[in-house]
Amino acid sequence: MLATVAALAAAFAVLLALSPDDRPKTADWSGSSSAVVREDSHRLSDPADSELTLVEFLDFECEACGAYYPVVERLREEYGDRVTFVARYFPMPGHHNGETAALAAEAAAQQGRFEDMYNRLFTTQAAWGESRDSHAATFRGFAEDLGLDMAAYDAAVADPATAERIQADIRDGLALGVQGTPTFFFDDRPISPPASYEQFVALIEDELS
Repeated sequence: MLATVAALAAAFAVLLALSPDDRPKTADWSGSSSAVVREDSHRLSDPADSELTLVEFLDFECEACGAYYPVVERLREEYGDRVTFVARYFPMPGHHNGETAALAAEAAAQQGRFEDMYNRLFTTQAAWGESRDSHAATFRGFAEDLGLDMAAYDAAVADPATAERIQADIRDGLALGVQGTPTFFFDDRPISPPASYEQFVALIEDELS
């Protein structure tokens, strides 16, 4: 519990410290033709009788996303049988390894291992985040640790279609008004990042009631 509170406090502090260009903002969401969730979006949970969809536009190198990660994991444990949790790519331009990490996650997804790479990237973020050096080799090492077919992984990372899959998420995010990470949606409605785990739970419970 204390770890969860600390994670939320850290995430909220990071959000407050972001420059205006990096911070999620309120936008005009009406009339957008872009989808919050698409058929090929990565679902971390997908209950048969889903009552709510929680979507996060994220950047694996984003410190605030890293701080929210254990919170989202706890929410998944509690609501995974009622709520569909969706992760969408939105690497920020100022992060040198954000898109490279997304490529690693998407290459793993092509072998049915998105969630495993998603977890590995967030749990190791402190070791590679905020670096100006490429960590493509680090991420390739994660793929080896996960037992992926490395020939297929390398081919996927090099395939322009993999990068285009990430860009498709970014285009949807931009069209929806996403300007920073993490940006959360309940179904097709944006929400402000909750300042505490309890606040997140209260919002979910209100939606489920």
